[in-house]
Amino acid sequence: MRIAIAGGHGKIALRLTELLARQGQEVLGLIRKPDQAAELETAGSRPVPLDLERSSGAETAEVLRGTDAVVFAAGAGPGSGTDRKYALDLGGSVLLAEAAEAAGVPRFVQVSTIGAGQPPAPGSGEVWEAYIDAKTRAEQDLRSRNLDWTVVRPGRLTDAEGTGLVNLSPPPVTPGSVPRRDVAAVLVELLARPGGIGLTLELTEGGIPIPEAVEALGTARPPAPGSPHD
Repeated sequence: MRIAIAGGHGKIALRLTELLARQGQEVLGLIRKPDQAAELETAGSRPVPLDLERSSGAETAEVLRGTDAVVFAAGAGPGSGTDRKYALDLGGSVLLAEAAEAAGVPRFVQVSTIGAGQPPAPGSGEVWEAYIDAKTRAEQDLRSRNLDWTVVRPGRLTDAEGTGLVNLSPPPVTPGSVPRRDVAAVLVELLARPGGIGLTLELTEGGIPIPEAVEALGTARPPAPGSPHD
């Protein structure tokens, strides 16, 4: 498979790249800053400069043409304000999903967050409220599209070593933390199997081995003809 990862320099994306490269998959790492290229090459991907806040739909579709799957793992990150939350966490996801449709890419996995789809807690602050709103609206946009989509909402992310054991199911899941390494491993399984297509999933650390957790999901609809899982 040929897989494009938006936010290719992020911690989840780099771990995902390493896992996919070990399988012999071709990975395109979409990055905003060219000086991030060397780290992506070390992880096993081909870096592609593409700024989702400034690129056109046509430019993005051309980059995606010929790929089998797209992972949206981009985010404005800590320290960013409300404008960038909407520009990247929402606008970047919408642009990428539109481009995937235009390029004929069947599979789209979106990394969101637990808390999306619900009103933020009172007193959360303007930036957090914008973040949750942007993620919620990005999910809503993706669900409307003719793609084999899956939304993954991880809990609080940690840099702990992955255990390979998770709680992965449609909401609601009891809030908790999850290592970024386990998030990446879940994404690998979702890309390899039809389980999860058409589903919104919440993810925390748990007691079920990752392959079993994905295998148990089933799908909300059959994969589209010509998809990697068809």
